[in-house]
Amino acid sequence: MKTADGAEDARVTDFTHTIDGCPETSDAWFDVTNPANGIPFARCPDASRAQLDRAVAAARHAFGSWSSLSFANRRNYLQRFGKALSERAEDLAPLLVREQGKPLAAAKEELSRAPVQIEELSSIEIKNEVLREDAQGRIELRYRPLGVIGIITPWNAPIAIAVGRIAQSLYTGNTAVQKPSPNTPLTTLKMGEISRDILPPGVLNTVAGGNDLGPWMTGHPDIDKISFTGSVAIGKKVLASASSNLKRVTLELGGNDAAIVLDDVDPRAIAPRLFWAAFANCGQICVAIKRLYVHERIYEPLCEALAEIAHTVIVGDGLNPDVQIGPIQNRVQYERVLGILEDTRRTGARILAGGHALDRPGYFVAPTIVADIQEGTRLVDEEPFGPILPIIRYTDIEDVIRRANHTRYGLGGSVWTKDLKRGAEIAARLEVGTAWVNQHRTPDPHVPFGGAKESGIGREYSVLGLKSYMEAQVISVSTAS
Repeated sequence: MKTADGAEDARVTDFTHTIDGCPETSDAWFDVTNPANGIPFARCPDASRAQLDRAVAAARHAFGSWSSLSFANRRNYLQRFGKALSERAEDLAPLLVREQGKPLAAAKEELSRAPVQIEELSSIEIKNEVLREDAQGRIELRYRPLGVIGIITPWNAPIAIAVGRIAQSLYTGNTAVQKPSPNTPLTTLKMGEISRDILPPGVLNTVAGGNDLGPWMTGHPDIDKISFTGSVAIGKKVLASASSNLKRVTLELGGNDAAIVLDDVDPRAIAPRLFWAAFANCGQICVAIKRLYVHERIYEPLCEALAEIAHTVIVGDGLNPDVQIGPIQNRVQYERVLGILEDTRRTGARILAGGHALDRPGYFVAPTIVADIQEGTRLVDEEPFGPILPIIRYTDIEDVIRRANHTRYGLGGSVWTKDLKRGAEIAARLEVGTAWVNQHRTPDPHVPFGGAKESGIGREYSVLGLKSYMEAQVISVSTAS
């Protein structure tokens, strides 16, 4: 391929959709940018409306035979798929780094987790339930697959999130059409390519596209459920669009997680765990710590300990094996984080570390620790989704619980203390989907995950999540003459 001036175009173009088990390109393409240097390095096919229709039709056609398989047979297919993806982890990890920005070790871990996610999710039994059995008859609650699932995944953990949704959809007997974020579509397309040799045609279709493809999916009359992971603003649009045919919807949306640190902890002992619960993946995790409330007795020592860590972590291109924190994934998010930092400076808050973009190509922001800031500022009230952490002083536990809950978000939260009983009591009062004590962001496929308030609808994972990919059906048999 050549550029407009006749020079050789170095952008990689060996990416295809997977529709009905076959590769497809598109007439239109879009650029994918490496966030470590801000330069497009690949071109991705942009699926048309007709291609989406074919993908949905293929999934609908495959549904009958796939749903008739036993759970054990579907599990076997999925385990082979997960194993194949894990075997390609070394090859695919650099591609994931180039499109997403995370450190290479984190990319390898995300890819190699696929078989573990699949194994654990497909080990969960979905059993029929007898609600009543007596002289009048038998009433049983059964679960059957919904049909075609539309899976829309974000750019922060494109493979980990996709694999979890694919496993839940397919294990429960559904077929799927999966769309990655246009910021990080490439590794997902390669995952679809791997699936062609393992899954029956049409069971998993993978299509990439720009801003139109998502709304086409959410409004598509032949898609029976949407599983969406992303921002609150887009989640509301998904919900409105899905109402056209009353699709089932699971929304895992943004969070502004509060962590409350009580006065009985050792600040230096817990500082590393708090830091990485906030700054892993450059702070681009929906359930990362984004507000840190610290008792005034240990406020300054903990601020100092966290700032020391921020000053010493290595930030850079994730392909460098020494790098611990990569870039912000895209320019739009990068500029948003810089805007929040500029607003933070105007508040008069203390910036103990970072607070600025790094003077190099790419979307790099120095890990930033901010002290002496309050609610009512963008940094505290919004979800920054970047490498910046506000630390907020408190005195009274009742007051801090109220402040932690005074938000439209409700994804996760945590309490840090030596008193486990008291910690659990406080955690139970947080208005969130998951409340931890002395930990934060610890995913488990056997544990339901999702948000309260505007952080989402429904739950992923566990038997609760799996059943959300199925329709509950009552079978009532009368034995009366």
